[in-house]
Amino acid sequence: MAKLYDQITDDLADFIRAQPMFFVASAPLSANGHVNLSPKGLDCFRVLSPQQVAYMDGTGSGNETSAHLEENERITFMFCAFTGSPSILRLFGRGRVVLPHAAEWETLIPRFTPVRGARQITIADIDRVQTSCGFGVPLMNVVGQRTLMGDWAATKGEDGIRDYQQHNNLISMDGLPSTLSKQVTKQ
Repeated sequence: MAKLYDQITDDLADFIRAQPMFFVASAPLSANGHVNLSPKGLDCFRVLSPQQVAYMDGTGSGNETSAHLEENERITFMFCAFTGSPSILRLFGRGRVVLPHAAEWETLIPRFTPVRGARQITIADIDRVQTSCGFGVPLMNVVGQRTLMGDWAATKGEDGIRDYQQHNNLISMDGLPSTLSKQVTKQ
C-alpha cells in the first residue's frame, strides 16, 4: 500500500543512503516531447534536509533533465530496494541546476565525493514523498560501481570534457536549452 509523507523522514533518508542507485525522471511541457528517465549510481545523491535533495551529475551523452528543469522545474526520483524488504520510494518536487562556476557550487561540493567529469549539481525541493510496496522489484546483488565515467573523463581531460559538453549537452533531444547552454552563451 502506498503511504504519503510531507517530508523525508530519518528512516526514509536511511533507506535512500542504503540504495546503490536511483532513477531520475523529468519531462518537457510539450505533449510531443520525450519523457526522460535516467539511472544514477556512484554515491552521488544527498538528502540536504527533510524537504531538499541534491545529486552530483556527471557528463553524459545528453542533458535532458537540465533542459526540462529550465523549462518547467518538474522532477521525480525513485529508489527501489533490490535487497532486503521490498520497498519503493518516490520523491516529487521542483528542481534546478547549479553549475561549477556558480557561488552556490562552493557550498554544495563539500557534501559530495569528487567525481571526474562532474558537470552540475541538481537540487530539488521536495513537495511529495511516497512509498509503495515494491513487491514486483526483483532481488539483485550489486557487484560494484563502474569506473568507466571517471576513466573516460580522465582520458578526455578538462578541455576535452568542455568540448564534449558543448557538442552534446547544450540542447535536449526536443530542442530545449539546458542550464549549461546559458553558461556557454555568457563566455
